[in-house]
Amino acid sequence: MPIRVLIVDDSALMRQMLAAVLESDPAITVVGTAPDPLVAREKIKALNPDVITLDVEMPRMDGLAFLEKLMTLRPMPVVMVSSLTAAGAEVTLRALELGAVDVFCKPADAAAGGLAAFGRELADKVKAAAQARVKPLGDRAAKPAVRLAMTTIYGSTDVLVAIGASTGGVEALREVVTRLPPDAPPVVITQHIPPRFSASFANRLDGLCAVRVKEAADGDRIVAGHVFIAPGDRHLAVRRSGAQLVCHVSDGPLVSGHKPSVDVLFHSVADSCGAKAVGVILTGMGRDGADGLLAMRRAGAATLGEDESSCVVYGMPRAAREIGAVEREIPLSRMAEEILKVCHGDPGRSAT
Repeated sequence: MPIRVLIVDDSALMRQMLAAVLESDPAITVVGTAPDPLVAREKIKALNPDVITLDVEMPRMDGLAFLEKLMTLRPMPVVMVSSLTAAGAEVTLRALELGAVDVFCKPADAAAGGLAAFGRELADKVKAAAQARVKPLGDRAAKPAVRLAMTTIYGSTDVLVAIGASTGGVEALREVVTRLPPDAPPVVITQHIPPRFSASFANRLDGLCAVRVKEAADGDRIVAGHVFIAPGDRHLAVRRSGAQLVCHVSDGPLVSGHKPSVDVLFHSVADSCGAKAVGVILTGMGRDGADGLLAMRRAGAATLGEDESSCVVYGMPRAAREIGAVEREIPLSRMAEEILKVCHGDPGRSAT
């Protein structure tokens, strides 16, 4: 049965364009459109859609206020549709905190020849959202981060942590990274996220965390207590420069359907770090990262996957588990603690 979508956007042209690109996918049916949240509220009751696409800025009630009410009273999968601006990025990251499953950037120029690609991207996001586990806002209320002590318990380590995530990953990463202590092992992250959003996401995490968080730049030295996030339109890899690990940020074609690609990151860590690494694959649709995580495990690294029970979309972790790339599956609430244990020679780790 096709996925039933309701489009909420104050622009008639945008509603028409989004409906056209979504209807071109046989797995999706647009059951209705709405120019503002008040009309959308009535159409949700009448049409019972599977997924909503929701504009951020609208008259009568802004998208964030509507989303908060929706996630409190009638939780359902929502894909935010945002302009590709710094201000739009900040608002959309707040929407993800409130429970939106993913974000889609409006095409800046529909006549530029990229409309078909934008349509495929939006359709993929809608399909992923239809599979998402959406929890009521009250169940996901932000709690103060409980940072895990490391200095007095574990001592230093030269292990690198590499994390990959996609749909649902923004909030999953916040759950993990905010729990790391200031002297945590270095962390490199690839999250499927639009350009500009990655810098805003890194800055937002940096304000919440004991570790330092930044968008990776080419040549950044990878050191303890620091987290590096791949730019939204570039691949992130790890390279050796003498005895030092550094970030290598590059353009190039899509890998495993994505840029940045988790596979690119994981393969580079397998090559550069071997057994001195921990690979972690979190919530997301598809299989990006599965092959790279298997390469890490074969190189001797510890590998962890998010347990199905806590995933928004149990796609990437499942794909990695099915090919033998995941050593252990861990619920998100315990992932930070498990990462630190494994970094310091957890005796419970199985042989690879």
